[in-house]
Amino acid sequence: MRPLLLSALCVCWSVALLHAQQDNTTLGGRAAAMGGAAVTGNDFWAVHNNQAGMATYKKIAAGVYYENRFLVKELSLKCISLVVPVKKAGVFGLNYSNFGYKLYNESKIGLAYAMGFSNKVSAGVQLDYIYTHIGENYGNKGAITFEAGIRAQIIKNLVIAAHIFNPINVKLADYGNERIPLIFKIGLAYNFGDKAVIAAEVEKDNNFKPMFKTGIEYHIIKPVFVRIGIATNPTTYSFGAGFEFYKFKLDVAASRHPVLGFSLQSSVIYDIH
Repeated sequence: MRPLLLSALCVCWSVALLHAQQDNTTLGGRAAAMGGAAVTGNDFWAVHNNQAGMATYKKIAAGVYYENRFLVKELSLKCISLVVPVKKAGVFGLNYSNFGYKLYNESKIGLAYAMGFSNKVSAGVQLDYIYTHIGENYGNKGAITFEAGIRAQIIKNLVIAAHIFNPINVKLADYGNERIPLIFKIGLAYNFGDKAVIAAEVEKDNNFKPMFKTGIEYHIIKPVFVRIGIATNPTTYSFGAGFEFYKFKLDVAASRHPVLGFSLQSSVIYDIH
């Protein structure tokens, strides 16, 4: 009885509160610390957050991400990704993520491609397969959709970007006409040289009110970064740090939901070549 109750609880939380895989959650320890404001980013996790940002990534790299939501292991989110630049042909990306546990989980596989049209404008697209599993013979369901983004440098230090997930509003189940949400994001980021970045964006899920997210990153010394952020609807505070050493990048973060408490996030990136 307890596993069934926990499974039902996971379903309710993931749909109503948690913005799980079907909601195209922002990934990466850096983004998590900055309130989820990542649509303008051109770091490794652009492979998931806005594929247009991959176009400027010059190294073959692999990364892993883990989030312990509200310190409940059954609500954990895991991801592994790969980015491969190809000379004159753009940048390719592959990612796999999974939310939940054996009685309820959502998985997403994405194949991404990004290309720069000039030194200032890039675009990207990703084909997604999303799979939902509910244990105790409740069934499974898979769906195919896509997402796309654009990123542009307006002036020297100012970037604007936009991303849309599931623009075709794919149906997930006939019961209740359940559909994967359509999510649109648009944001700005300003770089203060190599010392600091401030980013802000608005996210609109067609099932919820708009969410505003903003974050600041400050480069203390060469290998160390500190970050803070805030998101609304509901109001969530976050903070974290990043460390670079050899070919590795480690990012850690924590965020606090006003009702459900703390979540911990971490990611590691390795530049293969």
